[in-house]
Amino acid sequence: MQLIALYRTSLALILFACGVIGSAQADDPQRPAQVTMRSGQKSGAGQTSMPSAAEPHRLPPDSSTGHTLELPGRTLAFVATAGSIRLFDDKGEPQADIVYTSYQLDGTDRGMRPVTFFFNGGPGSSSAWLQLGNAGPWRLPINADEVTPSTFPEARPNAETWLDFTDLVFLDPVGTGYSRFVGTSDDARKRFFSVEGDVNSLALVVRRWLEKHDRLLSPKYIVGESYGGIRGPKVVHQLQMRQGIGVKGLIMVSPRFDSSQFAHTSLLQYVARLPSYVATLREAEGPVKRADLADVEAYARGEYLVDLIKGQADKEATMRLADKAAALTGIDQAVSRRLAGRLDLAEFRREFDRKNGKLIGNYDASVHGIDPYPESDLHLSGDPSSDTLLAPLTSATVDLLTRKLNWRPDGSYELLNGTVVQSWDFGRTPPESLSELRQILATDRSMKLLVGHGLFDLVTPYFESQILLDQLPPFASAPRVKLVVFPGGHMFYSRDSSRQAFRTEVEAMMK
Repeated sequence: MQLIALYRTSLALILFACGVIGSAQADDPQRPAQVTMRSGQKSGAGQTSMPSAAEPHRLPPDSSTGHTLELPGRTLAFVATAGSIRLFDDKGEPQADIVYTSYQLDGTDRGMRPVTFFFNGGPGSSSAWLQLGNAGPWRLPINADEVTPSTFPEARPNAETWLDFTDLVFLDPVGTGYSRFVGTSDDARKRFFSVEGDVNSLALVVRRWLEKHDRLLSPKYIVGESYGGIRGPKVVHQLQMRQGIGVKGLIMVSPRFDSSQFAHTSLLQYVARLPSYVATLREAEGPVKRADLADVEAYARGEYLVDLIKGQADKEATMRLADKAAALTGIDQAVSRRLAGRLDLAEFRREFDRKNGKLIGNYDASVHGIDPYPESDLHLSGDPSSDTLLAPLTSATVDLLTRKLNWRPDGSYELLNGTVVQSWDFGRTPPESLSELRQILATDRSMKLLVGHGLFDLVTPYFESQILLDQLPPFASAPRVKLVVFPGGHMFYSRDSSRQAFRTEVEAMMK
Protein backbone atom coordinates (compact mmCIF):
# COMPACT_ATOMS: atom_id res chain seq x y z
CA MET A 1 0.00 0.00 0.00
CA GLN A 2 0.91 3.63 -0.42
CA LEU A 3 3.20 4.27 -3.35
CA ILE A 4 3.92 7.79 -2.05
CA ALA A 5 5.48 10.44 -4.29
CA LEU A 6 7.27 7.90 -6.42
CA TYR A 7 7.86 10.47 -9.13
CA ARG A 8 10.25 12.58 -7.08
CA THR A 9 13.43 12.35 -9.10
CA SER A 10 15.52 15.43 -8.29
CA LEU A 11 16.90 14.41 -4.91
CA ALA A 12 20.60 14.26 -4.20
CA LEU A 13 22.98 11.41 -5.09
CA ILE A 14 22.49 8.36 -2.90
CA LEU A 15 25.14 8.60 -0.19
CA PHE A 16 24.97 4.94 0.60
CA ALA A 17 25.38 2.58 -2.34
CA CYS A 18 26.32 -0.98 -1.45
CA GLY A 19 28.48 -0.82 1.63
CA VAL A 20 27.79 -0.20 5.24
CA ILE A 21 24.48 -1.89 5.96
CA GLY A 22 25.06 -4.73 3.53
CA SER A 23 28.29 -5.70 5.26
CA ALA A 24 27.37 -4.57 8.74
CA GLN A 25 26.96 -6.76 11.73
CA ALA A 26 23.37 -7.40 12.66
CA ASP A 27 21.42 -8.17 15.77
CA ASP A 28 22.57 -7.43 19.25
CA PRO A 29 24.10 -9.59 21.92
CA GLN A 30 21.42 -12.17 22.54
CA ARG A 31 18.44 -10.91 24.51
CA PRO A 32 16.17 -13.36 26.29
CA ALA A 33 12.93 -14.05 24.50
CA GLN A 34 9.70 -13.64 26.38
CA VAL A 35 7.80 -16.90 26.00
CA THR A 36 4.11 -17.40 26.63
CA MET A 37 2.88 -20.95 26.95
CA ARG A 38 -0.12 -22.12 24.92
CA SER A 39 -2.23 -22.03 28.08
CA GLY A 40 -1.58 -18.30 28.21
CA GLN A 41 0.61 -18.52 31.32
CA LYS A 42 4.05 -16.96 31.08
CA SER A 43 7.09 -18.96 32.09
CA GLY A 44 8.86 -17.52 35.10
CA ALA A 45 11.99 -16.61 33.17
CA GLY A 46 10.11 -14.78 30.50
CA GLN A 47 8.95 -11.65 32.27
CA THR A 48 9.26 -8.44 30.26
CA SER A 49 12.25 -6.35 31.24
CA MET A 50 12.15 -2.57 31.02
CA PRO A 51 14.67 -0.79 28.77
CA SER A 52 17.62 0.58 30.67
CA ALA A 53 17.97 4.30 31.23
CA ALA A 54 20.95 4.25 28.89
CA GLU A 55 18.75 2.96 26.09
CA PRO A 56 15.40 4.71 26.39
CA HIS A 57 14.45 3.72 22.84
CA ARG A 58 15.13 0.02 23.31
CA LEU A 59 12.32 -2.25 22.14
CA PRO A 60 11.11 -5.02 24.47
CA PRO A 61 12.59 -8.52 24.27
CA ASP A 62 11.11 -10.77 21.62
CA SER A 63 7.82 -12.34 22.65
CA SER A 64 6.81 -15.82 21.45
CA THR A 65 3.29 -17.07 22.05
CA GLY A 66 1.48 -20.26 21.09
CA HIS A 67 -1.87 -20.12 19.32
CA THR A 68 -4.48 -22.44 17.89
CA LEU A 69 -6.93 -21.28 15.22
CA GLU A 70 -10.08 -23.12 14.24
CA LEU A 71 -10.61 -22.46 10.53
CA PRO A 72 -13.00 -24.02 8.00
CA GLY A 73 -11.93 -27.64 7.50
CA ARG A 74 -8.74 -27.49 9.57
CA THR A 75 -7.05 -26.42 12.79
CA LEU A 76 -3.74 -24.52 12.76
CA ALA A 77 -1.39 -24.58 15.76
CA PHE A 78 1.54 -22.20 15.51
CA VAL A 79 4.02 -20.02 17.34
CA ALA A 80 3.88 -16.25 16.80
CA THR A 81 6.90 -14.10 17.55
CA ALA A 82 6.95 -10.32 17.73
CA GLY A 83 10.44 -8.93 18.04
CA SER A 84 13.24 -6.99 16.43
CA ILE A 85 16.67 -7.32 14.87
CA ARG A 86 19.25 -4.64 15.58
CA LEU A 87 21.49 -3.34 12.82
CA PHE A 88 24.94 -1.85 13.37
CA ASP A 89 27.26 0.23 11.23
CA ASP A 90 30.77 -0.86 10.25
CA LYS A 91 32.13 0.59 13.50
CA GLY A 92 29.82 -1.54 15.62
CA GLU A 93 27.58 1.35 16.54
CA PRO A 94 23.85 0.53 16.78
CA GLN A 95 21.81 2.13 14.01
CA ALA A 96 18.27 0.77 13.95
CA ASP A 97 15.91 -1.84 15.35
CA ILE A 98 13.86 -3.53 12.61
CA VAL A 99 10.64 -5.08 13.88
CA TYR A 100 9.28 -8.37 12.57
CA THR A 101 6.21 -10.47 13.27
CA SER A 102 6.58 -14.13 12.40
CA TYR A 103 4.29 -17.16 12.39
CA GLN A 104 5.67 -20.71 12.32
CA LEU A 105 3.39 -23.73 12.09
CA ASP A 106 3.85 -26.47 14.70
CA GLY A 107 4.84 -30.02 13.82
CA THR A 108 6.65 -29.33 10.55
CA ASP A 109 10.11 -30.05 9.17
CA ARG A 110 11.59 -26.56 9.34
CA GLY A 111 14.30 -27.45 6.83
CA MET A 112 11.76 -28.36 4.16
CA ARG A 113 8.94 -25.94 4.94
CA PRO A 114 8.86 -22.66 3.00
CA VAL A 115 9.23 -19.33 4.76
CA THR A 116 7.95 -16.11 3.17
CA PHE A 117 9.04 -12.54 3.95
CA PHE A 118 6.66 -9.62 3.40
CA PHE A 119 7.09 -5.87 3.12
CA ASN A 120 4.79 -3.14 1.87
CA GLY A 121 5.69 0.01 0.02
CA GLY A 122 5.58 3.76 0.37
CA PRO A 123 8.37 4.24 1.12
CA GLY A 124 6.99 4.76 4.61
CA SER A 125 4.39 1.99 4.93
CA SER A 126 4.39 -0.80 7.48
CA SER A 127 3.57 -4.40 6.55
CA ALA A 128 0.18 -4.34 8.33
CA TRP A 129 -1.68 -4.18 5.00
CA LEU A 130 -0.35 -7.54 3.84
CA GLN A 131 -0.48 -9.10 7.29
CA LEU A 132 -3.97 -8.13 8.43
CA GLY A 133 -5.47 -7.61 5.00
CA ASN A 134 -4.24 -10.71 3.22
CA ALA A 135 -1.92 -13.49 4.40
CA GLY A 136 -1.65 -13.47 8.19
CA PRO A 137 -3.52 -15.81 10.55
CA TRP A 138 -5.83 -12.97 11.58
CA ARG A 139 -7.56 -10.60 9.20
CA LEU A 140 -9.29 -7.25 9.41
CA PRO A 141 -11.81 -6.45 6.65
CA ILE A 142 -10.35 -3.57 4.63
CA ASN A 143 -12.94 -3.21 1.89
CA ALA A 144 -13.05 0.58 1.73
CA ASP A 145 -16.57 0.73 0.31
CA GLU A 146 -17.83 -0.51 3.70
CA VAL A 147 -15.12 0.23 6.27
CA THR A 148 -15.07 3.62 8.03
CA PRO A 149 -12.60 5.03 10.58
CA SER A 150 -14.97 4.02 13.39
CA THR A 151 -15.34 0.40 12.23
CA PHE A 152 -14.78 -2.09 15.07
CA PRO A 153 -11.05 -2.84 14.64
CA GLU A 154 -10.74 -6.41 15.88
CA ALA A 155 -8.90 -8.87 13.66
CA ARG A 156 -10.60 -12.26 13.28
CA PRO A 157 -9.25 -15.68 12.19
CA ASN A 158 -8.34 -15.60 8.51
CA ALA A 159 -9.64 -18.56 6.50
CA GLU A 160 -7.35 -17.52 3.62
CA THR A 161 -4.13 -17.34 5.63
CA TRP A 162 -1.04 -18.59 3.81
CA LEU A 163 0.17 -20.30 6.99
CA ASP A 164 -1.18 -23.63 5.69
CA PHE A 165 1.66 -23.85 3.16
CA THR A 166 4.38 -21.41 4.31
CA ASP A 167 5.64 -19.79 7.47
CA LEU A 168 5.26 -16.02 7.48
CA VAL A 169 7.56 -13.13 8.43
CA PHE A 170 6.29 -9.55 8.17
CA LEU A 171 8.97 -6.84 8.16
CA ASP A 172 8.61 -3.14 8.97
CA PRO A 173 11.43 -1.02 7.53
CA VAL A 174 12.88 1.60 9.85
CA GLY A 175 10.50 4.49 10.42
CA THR A 176 7.43 2.28 9.96
CA GLY A 177 5.45 0.28 12.50
CA TYR A 178 7.53 0.24 15.67
CA SER A 179 10.87 0.02 13.82
CA ARG A 180 13.10 2.89 14.84
CA PHE A 181 16.52 4.45 14.77
CA VAL A 182 18.67 3.93 17.84
CA GLY A 183 21.62 5.86 16.47
CA THR A 184 21.42 9.64 16.62
CA SER A 185 23.52 10.62 13.62
CA ASP A 186 22.03 12.13 10.48
CA ASP A 187 24.23 9.74 8.47
CA ALA A 188 22.15 6.76 9.63
CA ARG A 189 18.96 8.36 8.37
CA LYS A 190 20.55 9.23 5.07
CA ARG A 191 21.73 5.66 4.62
CA PHE A 192 18.47 3.94 5.52
CA PHE A 193 16.22 6.47 3.78
CA SER A 194 17.65 5.77 0.33
CA VAL A 195 16.86 3.23 -2.36
CA GLU A 196 19.99 1.16 -1.91
CA GLY A 197 20.31 1.64 1.85
CA ASP A 198 16.75 0.43 2.32
CA VAL A 199 17.36 -2.64 0.15
CA ASN A 200 20.62 -3.51 1.89
CA SER A 201 19.05 -3.29 5.35
CA LEU A 202 16.05 -5.45 4.42
CA ALA A 203 18.24 -8.12 2.81
CA LEU A 204 20.41 -8.21 5.91
CA VAL A 205 17.37 -8.54 8.18
CA VAL A 206 16.10 -11.46 6.10
CA ARG A 207 19.42 -13.24 6.49
CA ARG A 208 19.60 -12.52 10.21
CA TRP A 209 16.08 -13.77 10.82
CA LEU A 210 16.93 -17.00 9.01
CA GLU A 211 20.05 -17.43 11.13
CA LYS A 212 18.28 -16.51 14.35
CA HIS A 213 15.50 -19.07 13.78
CA ASP A 214 17.61 -21.84 12.18
CA ARG A 215 15.82 -21.56 8.83
CA LEU A 216 18.72 -21.23 6.41
CA LEU A 217 17.77 -24.52 4.73
CA SER A 218 14.11 -23.57 4.18
CA PRO A 219 12.78 -22.65 0.71
CA LYS A 220 12.49 -18.86 0.74
CA TYR A 221 10.03 -16.46 -0.88
CA ILE A 222 9.78 -12.67 -0.95
CA VAL A 223 6.54 -10.68 -1.18
CA GLY A 224 6.47 -6.94 -1.87
CA GLU A 225 3.59 -4.58 -2.48
CA SER A 226 3.48 -1.25 -4.37
CA TYR A 227 6.93 0.36 -3.92
CA GLY A 228 7.79 -3.20 -3.00
CA GLY A 229 8.04 -3.62 -6.77
CA ILE A 230 11.19 -1.52 -6.60
CA ARG A 231 12.37 -3.18 -3.38
CA GLY A 232 11.57 -6.80 -4.22
CA PRO A 233 13.90 -7.59 -7.14
CA LYS A 234 16.66 -5.51 -5.54
CA VAL A 235 16.33 -7.34 -2.21
CA VAL A 236 16.46 -10.71 -3.97
CA HIS A 237 19.55 -9.59 -5.90
CA GLN A 238 21.22 -8.54 -2.65
CA LEU A 239 20.34 -11.86 -1.05
CA GLN A 240 21.72 -13.81 -4.00
CA MET A 241 24.93 -11.86 -4.48
CA ARG A 242 25.87 -10.45 -1.05
CA GLN A 243 24.05 -12.32 1.68
CA GLY A 244 24.48 -15.87 0.40
CA ILE A 245 20.73 -16.58 0.37
CA GLY A 246 18.84 -18.10 -2.56
CA VAL A 247 15.18 -17.26 -3.15
CA LYS A 248 12.75 -19.70 -4.76
CA GLY A 249 10.16 -17.16 -5.78
CA LEU A 250 9.27 -13.47 -5.87
CA ILE A 251 5.63 -12.43 -5.41
CA MET A 252 4.73 -8.88 -6.35
CA VAL A 253 1.43 -7.33 -5.26
CA SER A 254 0.33 -4.25 -7.24
CA PRO A 255 3.96 -3.38 -7.97
CA ARG A 256 5.67 -0.43 -9.57
CA PHE A 257 8.74 -1.75 -11.37
CA ASP A 258 9.82 1.46 -13.10
CA SER A 259 9.05 4.98 -11.91
CA SER A 260 10.19 6.78 -15.07
CA GLN A 261 8.57 5.12 -18.08
CA PHE A 262 5.06 5.94 -16.86
CA ALA A 263 5.78 9.28 -15.17
CA HIS A 264 3.71 12.45 -15.59
CA THR A 265 5.51 13.51 -18.78
CA SER A 266 5.21 10.13 -20.47
CA LEU A 267 2.48 9.27 -22.98
CA LEU A 268 2.60 5.71 -21.66
CA GLN A 269 0.85 6.81 -18.46
CA TYR A 270 -2.35 7.27 -20.48
CA VAL A 271 -1.93 3.94 -22.24
CA ALA A 272 -1.33 2.10 -18.97
CA ARG A 273 -4.38 3.54 -17.20
CA LEU A 274 -6.94 3.38 -20.00
CA PRO A 275 -7.96 -0.28 -19.41
CA SER A 276 -8.46 0.42 -15.68
CA TYR A 277 -10.52 3.52 -16.48
CA VAL A 278 -12.76 1.42 -18.70
CA ALA A 279 -12.94 -1.37 -16.12
CA THR A 280 -14.17 1.21 -13.61
CA LEU A 281 -17.08 2.17 -15.87
CA ARG A 282 -17.96 -1.42 -16.71
CA GLU A 283 -17.84 -2.43 -13.03
CA ALA A 284 -20.50 0.17 -12.34
CA GLU A 285 -22.71 -1.67 -14.85
CA GLY A 286 -21.93 -5.21 -13.64
CA PRO A 287 -19.10 -7.61 -12.73
CA VAL A 288 -16.04 -7.34 -14.94
CA LYS A 289 -12.92 -9.44 -15.41
CA ARG A 290 -9.78 -8.89 -17.40
CA ALA A 291 -10.95 -10.94 -20.36
CA ASP A 292 -13.74 -8.40 -20.83
CA LEU A 293 -11.10 -5.72 -21.53
CA ALA A 294 -9.31 -7.41 -24.43
CA ASP A 295 -10.70 -4.88 -26.89
CA VAL A 296 -9.55 -1.96 -24.74
CA GLU A 297 -6.05 -3.37 -24.28
CA ALA A 298 -5.72 -3.83 -28.04
CA TYR A 299 -6.91 -0.27 -28.66
CA ALA A 300 -4.62 1.18 -25.96
CA ARG A 301 -1.44 -0.33 -27.34
CA GLY A 302 -2.53 0.24 -30.93
CA GLU A 303 -4.60 3.08 -32.35
CA TYR A 304 -4.74 5.04 -29.08
CA LEU A 305 -0.96 5.08 -28.68
CA VAL A 306 -0.45 5.96 -32.34
CA ASP A 307 -2.84 8.93 -32.09
CA LEU A 308 -1.14 10.09 -28.87
CA ILE A 309 2.24 10.08 -30.58
CA LYS A 310 0.89 12.18 -33.45
CA GLY A 311 0.37 14.95 -30.93
CA GLN A 312 -2.18 17.70 -30.63
CA ALA A 313 -0.94 19.33 -33.81
CA ASP A 314 -2.83 16.58 -35.61
CA LYS A 315 -6.34 17.79 -34.86
CA GLU A 316 -8.05 14.87 -36.56
CA ALA A 317 -6.11 12.31 -34.48
CA THR A 318 -6.70 14.31 -31.30
CA MET A 319 -10.43 14.56 -31.86
CA ARG A 320 -10.61 10.87 -32.72
CA LEU A 321 -8.85 9.69 -29.57
CA ALA A 322 -10.68 12.21 -27.34
CA ASP A 323 -14.08 11.01 -28.52
CA LYS A 324 -13.11 7.34 -28.30
CA ALA A 325 -11.71 7.83 -24.78
CA ALA A 326 -14.93 9.55 -23.71
CA ALA A 327 -17.06 6.75 -25.11
CA LEU A 328 -14.96 4.06 -23.43
CA THR A 329 -14.58 5.66 -20.00
CA GLY A 330 -17.88 7.50 -19.57
CA ILE A 331 -16.14 10.86 -19.15
CA ASP A 332 -18.10 13.78 -20.61
CA GLN A 333 -17.10 14.29 -24.23
CA ALA A 334 -16.51 18.02 -23.74
CA VAL A 335 -14.12 17.27 -20.86
CA SER A 336 -12.28 14.64 -22.88
CA ARG A 337 -11.89 17.05 -25.78
CA ARG A 338 -10.63 19.77 -23.46
CA LEU A 339 -8.01 17.30 -22.22
CA ALA A 340 -7.23 16.14 -25.78
CA GLY A 341 -8.10 12.60 -24.74
CA ARG A 342 -5.24 12.58 -22.25
CA LEU A 343 -7.15 11.61 -19.12
CA ASP A 344 -5.04 12.59 -16.16
CA LEU A 345 -5.58 10.57 -12.98
CA ALA A 346 -6.80 13.52 -10.91
CA GLU A 347 -9.14 14.67 -13.66
CA PHE A 348 -10.61 11.21 -14.14
CA ARG A 349 -11.21 10.73 -10.42
CA ARG A 350 -13.00 14.06 -10.20
CA GLU A 351 -15.03 13.87 -13.39
CA PHE A 352 -16.14 10.24 -13.33
CA ASP A 353 -19.00 10.72 -10.85
CA ARG A 354 -19.09 14.51 -10.54
CA LYS A 355 -22.82 14.61 -11.24
CA ASN A 356 -23.43 12.78 -7.95
CA GLY A 357 -20.92 14.80 -5.95
CA LYS A 358 -18.63 11.79 -5.58
CA LEU A 359 -14.89 11.18 -5.92
CA ILE A 360 -13.54 7.78 -6.88
CA GLY A 361 -10.49 6.25 -5.27
CA ASN A 362 -6.89 6.36 -6.41
CA TYR A 363 -6.16 2.93 -5.04
CA ASP A 364 -9.53 1.46 -5.95
CA ALA A 365 -11.56 3.37 -8.52
CA SER A 366 -14.61 1.23 -7.82
CA VAL A 367 -14.91 2.98 -4.44
CA HIS A 368 -16.94 6.19 -4.50
CA GLY A 369 -16.57 8.67 -1.65
CA ILE A 370 -18.27 11.92 -0.79
CA ASP A 371 -16.53 14.95 -2.29
CA PRO A 372 -16.26 17.49 0.52
CA TYR A 373 -15.88 20.31 -2.04
CA PRO A 374 -18.18 19.35 -4.93
CA GLU A 375 -18.41 22.92 -6.15
CA SER A 376 -14.66 23.26 -6.63
CA ASP A 377 -12.68 22.50 -9.79
CA LEU A 378 -9.65 21.69 -7.66
CA HIS A 379 -8.82 18.37 -6.03
CA LEU A 380 -9.14 19.19 -2.33
CA SER A 381 -9.71 15.87 -0.58
CA GLY A 382 -8.02 12.59 0.13
CA ASP A 383 -8.63 9.09 -1.18
CA PRO A 384 -11.87 7.31 -0.21
CA SER A 385 -10.32 3.96 -1.05
CA SER A 386 -7.52 4.26 1.53
CA ASP A 387 -8.13 7.08 4.01
CA THR A 388 -11.00 5.26 5.72
CA LEU A 389 -8.75 2.29 6.46
CA LEU A 390 -6.00 4.04 8.40
CA ALA A 391 -7.64 4.20 11.83
CA PRO A 392 -9.05 0.66 12.04
CA LEU A 393 -5.92 -0.95 10.60
CA THR A 394 -3.64 0.93 13.01
CA SER A 395 -5.80 0.02 16.02
CA ALA A 396 -6.10 -3.61 14.94
CA THR A 397 -2.34 -3.97 14.50
CA VAL A 398 -1.53 -2.48 17.88
CA ASP A 399 -4.19 -4.67 19.50
CA LEU A 400 -2.74 -7.76 17.81
CA LEU A 401 0.80 -7.03 18.97
CA THR A 402 -0.02 -6.04 22.53
CA ARG A 403 -2.97 -8.25 23.44
CA LYS A 404 -2.57 -11.40 21.33
CA LEU A 405 1.22 -11.48 20.95
CA ASN A 406 2.05 -9.92 24.33
CA TRP A 407 4.62 -7.45 22.96
CA ARG A 408 4.29 -3.89 24.19
CA PRO A 409 6.73 -1.33 22.77
CA ASP A 410 6.61 2.30 23.77
CA GLY A 411 6.02 5.04 21.24
CA SER A 412 3.47 5.31 18.44
CA TYR A 413 2.82 2.72 15.76
CA GLU A 414 3.47 4.21 12.30
CA LEU A 415 1.15 2.61 9.75
CA LEU A 416 2.09 5.27 7.19
CA ASN A 417 4.92 7.66 7.94
CA GLY A 418 5.05 10.68 5.65
CA THR A 419 8.37 11.76 7.15
CA VAL A 420 10.05 8.78 5.54
CA VAL A 421 9.16 9.69 1.96
CA GLN A 422 9.88 13.36 2.63
CA SER A 423 13.40 12.35 3.66
CA TRP A 424 13.86 9.67 0.99
CA ASP A 425 16.77 9.82 -1.41
CA PHE A 426 15.50 8.39 -4.70
CA GLY A 427 18.85 9.04 -6.37
CA ARG A 428 19.83 10.99 -9.46
CA THR A 429 17.49 9.01 -11.70
CA PRO A 430 14.03 7.57 -11.03
CA PRO A 431 14.40 4.13 -9.43
CA GLU A 432 13.63 0.98 -11.37
CA SER A 433 14.03 -2.71 -10.62
CA LEU A 434 13.71 -4.27 -14.08
CA SER A 435 17.50 -4.49 -14.31
CA GLU A 436 17.66 -6.56 -11.13
CA LEU A 437 14.62 -8.56 -12.21
CA ARG A 438 16.43 -9.67 -15.36
CA GLN A 439 19.55 -10.48 -13.36
CA ILE A 440 17.89 -12.55 -10.64
CA LEU A 441 15.85 -14.58 -13.14
CA ALA A 442 18.96 -15.18 -15.27
CA THR A 443 21.09 -16.11 -12.25
CA ASP A 444 18.58 -18.60 -10.84
CA ARG A 445 16.94 -20.51 -13.68
CA SER A 446 14.45 -22.20 -11.33
CA MET A 447 13.23 -19.02 -9.66
CA LYS A 448 9.63 -17.95 -10.35
CA LEU A 449 7.88 -14.58 -10.47
CA LEU A 450 4.18 -14.08 -9.70
CA VAL A 451 2.68 -10.61 -10.20
CA GLY A 452 -0.81 -9.83 -8.91
CA HIS A 453 -2.86 -6.73 -9.74
CA GLY A 454 -6.33 -5.30 -9.27
CA LEU A 455 -8.40 -4.15 -12.25
CA PHE A 456 -9.38 -0.84 -10.64
CA ASP A 457 -5.99 0.25 -9.29
CA LEU A 458 -5.16 3.65 -10.80
CA VAL A 459 -1.88 4.11 -8.86
CA THR A 460 -0.09 1.04 -10.22
CA PRO A 461 -2.34 -0.11 -13.07
CA TYR A 462 -2.08 -3.73 -14.15
CA PHE A 463 -1.51 -2.84 -17.81
CA GLU A 464 1.66 -1.01 -16.85
CA SER A 465 3.15 -4.24 -15.52
CA GLN A 466 1.90 -6.13 -18.57
CA ILE A 467 3.71 -3.73 -20.91
CA LEU A 468 6.95 -4.03 -18.91
CA LEU A 469 6.83 -7.81 -18.53
CA ASP A 470 6.25 -8.12 -22.27
CA GLN A 471 9.68 -6.54 -22.80
CA LEU A 472 11.56 -9.25 -20.87
CA PRO A 473 13.62 -11.76 -22.86
CA PRO A 474 12.32 -15.30 -23.52
CA PHE A 475 14.04 -16.82 -20.47
CA ALA A 476 11.77 -14.62 -18.31
CA SER A 477 8.45 -15.68 -19.79
CA ALA A 478 5.62 -18.05 -18.91
CA PRO A 479 5.43 -20.36 -17.02
CA ARG A 480 8.25 -18.88 -14.87
CA VAL A 481 6.72 -15.43 -14.98
CA LYS A 482 2.99 -15.01 -14.50
CA LEU A 483 0.71 -11.96 -14.25
CA VAL A 484 -2.70 -12.46 -12.65
CA VAL A 485 -5.38 -9.77 -12.48
CA PHE A 486 -8.41 -9.76 -10.19
CA PRO A 487 -11.42 -7.56 -9.51
CA GLY A 488 -10.38 -5.00 -6.93
CA GLY A 489 -7.95 -2.17 -6.45
CA HIS A 490 -4.41 -1.77 -5.13
CA MET A 491 -5.36 -4.01 -2.21
CA PHE A 492 -7.38 -6.35 -4.42
CA TYR A 493 -7.16 -8.90 -1.61
CA SER A 494 -9.75 -6.86 0.28
CA ARG A 495 -12.33 -8.65 -1.90
CA ASP A 496 -13.03 -12.18 -0.68
CA SER A 497 -13.07 -13.83 -4.09
CA SER A 498 -9.88 -12.10 -5.22
CA ARG A 499 -8.05 -12.92 -1.99
CA GLN A 500 -9.05 -16.57 -2.32
CA ALA A 501 -8.01 -16.75 -5.97
CA PHE A 502 -4.65 -15.10 -5.29
CA ARG A 503 -3.96 -17.49 -2.43
CA THR A 504 -4.58 -20.39 -4.82
CA GLU A 505 -2.04 -18.93 -7.27
CA VAL A 506 0.57 -18.50 -4.53
CA GLU A 507 0.10 -22.01 -3.16
CA ALA A 508 0.46 -23.47 -6.66
CA MET A 509 3.67 -21.48 -7.15
CA MET A 510 5.19 -22.96 -3.98
CA LYS A 511 4.42 -26.60 -4.81
